[in-house]
Amino acid sequence: MKSAVECIDYFMTIIQSLAIPASKLPAKAVKARVVSSMTSRLASFSPSMSSITDPTSQLAATICSIDYDALDSATVAAVKRLISDGIAVAIAGTGEAAPRIVSEHVRAIKASPDATVWGSGFKTSAQHAAYTNAVAMHVLDFEPMSNPSTHAVSPTVPVAFALAEARGAHGRDIIAACAKGFEAQGCVLAAAMPERGSLPFHTPGVIGVIGSAVTAGHILGLDAGQLANALGISASRAAGLPANTGSMVKSTHCGNAASAGVEAALLAARGFSANPEIFAAPRGYVETFFPAHFDYPTLLAFGNPYRCVDPGMAIKFYPSKYPTHFGVAAALEARQTISDPALIRSVHITTPDIIDANRPQPRGGLEGKFSFQYTVAAALLDGAVGITSFTDARRFTADMVDLLAKTSLSYDCSIPQDTRSMHVKVHVALNDGTTRTAICRKPPGTWGVPVDVDQHRAKIRDCLSVHLRASSIEPVVDLLDRLEDLTSHDIARLTALLA
Repeated sequence: MKSAVECIDYFMTIIQSLAIPASKLPAKAVKARVVSSMTSRLASFSPSMSSITDPTSQLAATICSIDYDALDSATVAAVKRLISDGIAVAIAGTGEAAPRIVSEHVRAIKASPDATVWGSGFKTSAQHAAYTNAVAMHVLDFEPMSNPSTHAVSPTVPVAFALAEARGAHGRDIIAACAKGFEAQGCVLAAAMPERGSLPFHTPGVIGVIGSAVTAGHILGLDAGQLANALGISASRAAGLPANTGSMVKSTHCGNAASAGVEAALLAARGFSANPEIFAAPRGYVETFFPAHFDYPTLLAFGNPYRCVDPGMAIKFYPSKYPTHFGVAAALEARQTISDPALIRSVHITTPDIIDANRPQPRGGLEGKFSFQYTVAAALLDGAVGITSFTDARRFTADMVDLLAKTSLSYDCSIPQDTRSMHVKVHVALNDGTTRTAICRKPPGTWGVPVDVDQHRAKIRDCLSVHLRASSIEPVVDLLDRLEDLTSHDIARLTALLA
């Protein structure tokens, strides 16, 4: 194989032989960039593949060899915490407009009543239940965040519960299925390490389909060959346009990922085939979505340790886009010494160059979840940021409209975009000439910081209380606490309470 430099030199020789004017030839700087890009790509693919053949098959075989008994206590505890968080957030999400519309749509389909649609009081097929419940789980943008970042919980937990209810599986099956679904997504992202904004689709739409297929495959008992096919099927379902961030559609990205995984596993179980080497195939999953870099040994280091333990997932304590949590935390710190937000003359926010969170005038409360300016204003005005911060009514109250007009934002390109190392500064000027400045480098619940158990319990109960009767909250919490001991009968009782 020729080197990148040799390929470029050969390319330049051909151009010169065609007598193209010098002014039209690529500049030296362009050539240098092309050489660098090609060298990087060759380096990223060749070494990792040199000793690895059939990575999809190897991954599928590893995944299928893992059951609940292979999980250590730290992994079980982490998975249970993430499941409880996801379900509580989904119950809170059922009151939002998007899940209500989706639920009505799914109810009208009148599919086989195999699995419960949470918060809606009816059953449908496992695939439709997984879809609807995943929409509810993601709509508030309140579920845990993986590291590297994606919404790994919404495409997986609804899948495990829908199929477990439909197939009579036990709590241990759900835990193992979710552990493997979380890990599959984490390994793909760790292998790829894509730069922010480099993916053509919303990350859960690309990564979630893999995790959901793995989760479904465990509950259905797929063998390695069937799982490889399920991964091939689900990879062809990857989608989700970032332009829909801030609209109802964004929540369906996780819903579609959950649905695609269930469908892929069910089809594979019946003998439906796909390219069984979808990861490394030409124009396959990796070449399409991660052409710049993909390290196969990292992908295949499955469960060594489980990434939901190390580096862990961030628990969200504000229902908004994760980078905005830095601004919220900084604004709440500044707010502690501001007696009356009406005294604020101006607000300036300094952030990394995260363009999709620079939304000075969000169109409604839902889009406010993805706005540095709105989330900071909500924190300063109310001294707290919660589910009710993102209603249209709150967005268009006079004090919010006024403060947004006084709020500015600038980028500091020296601040990393990576949420593991970024920070946000909030500077508030008051009418009396004094100022307040706060910087947040690690918001509550972030990676590597022990979760405050009491604070997390309070979040779970608050979210459950949005829809469930008071008498149902503690039984749900108790059942989730004992998930590894639950029988299929117990799972049916739990899903009935969630209905």
